[in-house]
Amino acid sequence: MVSGTGMRAQLSIGELIIHLRGQHGLTQYELADQLAGVSGNDAVTREEVSRWERGKRIPGPYWRNWLSEVLGCPSERWESAALAARKSRRIPVQRRQTAG
Repeated sequence: MVSGTGMRAQLSIGELIIHLRGQHGLTQYELADQLAGVSGNDAVTREEVSRWERGKRIPGPYWRNWLSEVLGCPSERWESAALAARKSRRIPVQRRQTAG
């Protein structure tokens, strides 16, 4: 994602997972399997990876650590991507004002 000023906009964590998963040629199933293998925790599923990618959930620090290891991306980048995802969730919804 590139802004009009030529500066790279911060990817959300879902966008980062999609991008890196694609670079590694992994399906959501394969990523979940690799995360389960390195962490020894089989609680992560393809469905959870999908939720992360769609922005429905933000992986916690535990899973961000394992994502960093599996996808070869520094933990600082995961932290900033999680922050970007949280900020995008906080965009206020404008209320309708009714004349009364």
